Amino acid sequence: MFTGSYVALVTPMFQNGDIDYKSLEKLVRFHVEQGTHGIVSVGTTGESATLPFDEHVNVVKETVAMASGAIPVIAGSGANSTAEAIFLTEQLGKAGIDGFLSVVPYYNKPQQAGMVAHFNAIADASELPILLYNVPGRTVADMLPETVSELAGHKNIVGLKDATGDISRLKATQALVPKDFVLLSGDDGTSSDFMCEGGHGVISVTANVVPKAISQMCEAALAKDFAQCKAIDKTIELLHSALFIEPNPVMPKWALYKMGMMESAEMRLPMVLPELASQKHIEELLQKYELISG
Repeated sequence: MFTGSYVALVTPMFQNGDIDYKSLEKLVRFHVEQGTHGIVSVGTTGESATLPFDEHVNVVKETVAMASGAIPVIAGSGANSTAEAIFLTEQLGKAGIDGFLSVVPYYNKPQQAGMVAHFNAIADASELPILLYNVPGRTVADMLPETVSELAGHKNIVGLKDATGDISRLKATQALVPKDFVLLSGDDGTSSDFMCEGGHGVISVTANVVPKAISQMCEAALAKDFAQCKAIDKTIELLHSALFIEPNPVMPKWALYKMGMMESAEMRLPMVLPELASQKHIEELLQKYELISG
């Protein structure tokens, strides 16, 4: 369950900020055709922080319809208020999704016991599987391996997206959770190392731009062809770093816009378009990878 390459999908928008559903359908079809193993809809990269509940739910519903069962769809359902996260989980549970991605509460800085209570309450609100999401670079609060282990005892909590970029954290978590507990990298730059050390896949930002390479990298790792996994990763490592020179999803949106996958690179405020130097940098890389013409 939930192994391989899952794209942290951007949410296309017009210049006025409205959702561009036509471009969204184009992106979903692109990922199905390119071999992406699944989609995470309206997570951090999908600008969950600035989509109101009704719009959030509708984007997920439309993504599910567009995928038409070809690949699984996981919905971002996190919030820093437990009551809001439960409400969103209940609403998204009716959208035909395959599971949830729920982030550690941000800003509040909850204790480890607070995280346990938060996630158990969310898991009680739906029978669908839940992936925990630890990204202390954004949330400040860091969910420790011992906390993950305790939460793994809930029948609906099936895995973790670890965006710490710390491979030693993976090893510590592996020692404490059941063997069937899914461990996914949330850090593209270290994802190949993560999988070669026993991780089960990645929820990837880079997959927005080069989905086939990421899916092939994951398939190689899952087949224990670690040399091939690392070789593929080596070919795209420049993209891993370039897509994060400005806060996500600024750069992947600009890249997809330049690739002709979206009509606009627009984002909701407070995010804005990339600096001219950043635009030039990513465009030069896209030319290098023959994703756009020179």
